[in-house]
Amino acid sequence: MILKNLITVSAFTLLLFAAFAFVQKNKTQEISPVAAAENKGFAVLELFTSEGCSSCPPADKLMGQIEKEYKSQPVYILSYHVDYWNRLGWKDRFSSVENSQRQQQYSSILNSQTYTPQLVVNGKNEFVGSDTNAVSTAIQNALFNSKNIPIDLSVTVSGDKIRASFKTGTTDSRNILLISLIEKQSSTKVGKGENEGRHLQHWQIVHKQNQILLNKQSGGVSSFKTPDHFVPENWEIIAFIQNPKTGEISGSAKADFN
Repeated sequence: MILKNLITVSAFTLLLFAAFAFVQKNKTQEISPVAAAENKGFAVLELFTSEGCSSCPPADKLMGQIEKEYKSQPVYILSYHVDYWNRLGWKDRFSSVENSQRQQQYSSILNSQTYTPQLVVNGKNEFVGSDTNAVSTAIQNALFNSKNIPIDLSVTVSGDKIRASFKTGTTDSRNILLISLIEKQSSTKVGKGENEGRHLQHWQIVHKQNQILLNKQSGGVSSFKTPDHFVPENWEIIAFIQNPKTGEISGSAKADFN
């Protein structure tokens, strides 16, 4: 009699547990899509690179892979070609002193060394730009943990002028808006330096970057000169909101030349 009661109790307990597990499973399946929909994160990847640096091609290639893999997600890549490698025998045609100065600003903000290839994510974390695991982890953390201040961004071309129209959701005097003219892909046959003889592929090349003070305006137009041999589908505009003192990026957007 006691055995029979134990069996009955055990059977009821198992049935109750199974029912509870079924409810929890369905509950999880219902919550996950909602949580994903509420994720408004983004990732801005700023790579500092150079055609004169033999360690940089793997990082450049990784940026191309990420651009393809995260095509439909809010992941924005900007490749800044620095000019301090030019003195070693090969002048990088995409390099500029402005790009080197931006990296030096990060070096001061993040208390880091200045090196290539260096990657900065959302203005807060820096590491070697060819470190696949570190890049993947940083992107996932940024997408999950960041909150994106909206930026309405559109672009038009008229004659030799490119006009990027913007409107942001903030007028915080601590922030600036950075709007960049980006060439999606290009290549170079390197004739001298550490990469002599190599045919290098580049992705998301920053050609020009304009700064707007958001304490004066939350909307307006930023202009660029149309590059030589300009083909609209090979270019895009990337904008992001940044606190120049802390480096933190709080909003981002992209516009194609449609």
